[in-house]
Amino acid sequence: MKNPFRPLQVAATHFVLMAYTALALFPVLLVAVNSFKDKLVIFSSPYSLPNGKTFTLVGYQTLAEGAHFDRYFLNSLVVALGSIFLILFVSSLASFALSEYTFKLNTFLSLFLAVGIMVPIRLGTVGILELAKQLHLIDTLWILILVYTAQGIPLAVFVLTQFMRQVPRDLKDAARIDGAGEYRIYSLILPLVRPALGTVAAISMIPIWNDLWFPLILASSDKSKTIVLGAQVFLGQFVNDYNAVLAALTLAMLPAVLLYLIFSQQLIRGLTSGAIR
Repeated sequence: MKNPFRPLQVAATHFVLMAYTALALFPVLLVAVNSFKDKLVIFSSPYSLPNGKTFTLVGYQTLAEGAHFDRYFLNSLVVALGSIFLILFVSSLASFALSEYTFKLNTFLSLFLAVGIMVPIRLGTVGILELAKQLHLIDTLWILILVYTAQGIPLAVFVLTQFMRQVPRDLKDAARIDGAGEYRIYSLILPLVRPALGTVAAISMIPIWNDLWFPLILASSDKSKTIVLGAQVFLGQFVNDYNAVLAALTLAMLPAVLLYLIFSQQLIRGLTSGAIR
């Protein structure tokens, strides 16, 4: 028997989700819109859109003249993309081995990686700093890439292993009969777990882009600052220049939003597939 209240329940669910989305996006849009308005209009009419009289790029001009945001943005992009690539590459190889082969340390390695999910990597900051000094990696982008890779691998392996175990064994056995090697089979499986790869990329990217802790400790020189650290330093210098502050916040958060939108479809597919399984 059909539920007569089903349409009402669906409408109420969509209304709640849209209201929550609007509530979450409103501060982001407010910051971005006000970054293009005159300082006086920001306070007198904060919710209005910029027009011919109120539109200004003075905040972004201040950034161009008083900060190296192009360098900071490039540093963050290199760190984020480099870390995500290594996370996906290393984790997919480890997940293939854990899901495909049975050996004595299989369960131990799975539990060891699960501990890595539960224990925050920041607890080892002192040890990481000492290791970075010994390797002469202080104030380089490499140390950030390696730290973020180590931070993301446990969760990535956990997610990818579950997906790879769902790949039919008959498909892999057929490839072996045809003479395919293990690396060839691994390359054939990757497209089948693409939603999981997108999920891992999406959930790994945001913490990497928004992190302030490790850049502040390991790579705080001007040549290796990430955009979040650069924005924090800039905000401290121009705290009363609201146009510049809003422009800096917009540039710091816009790339993260764009990267998330790129991976969001794969994230949804991955979560949906995981729920179905």
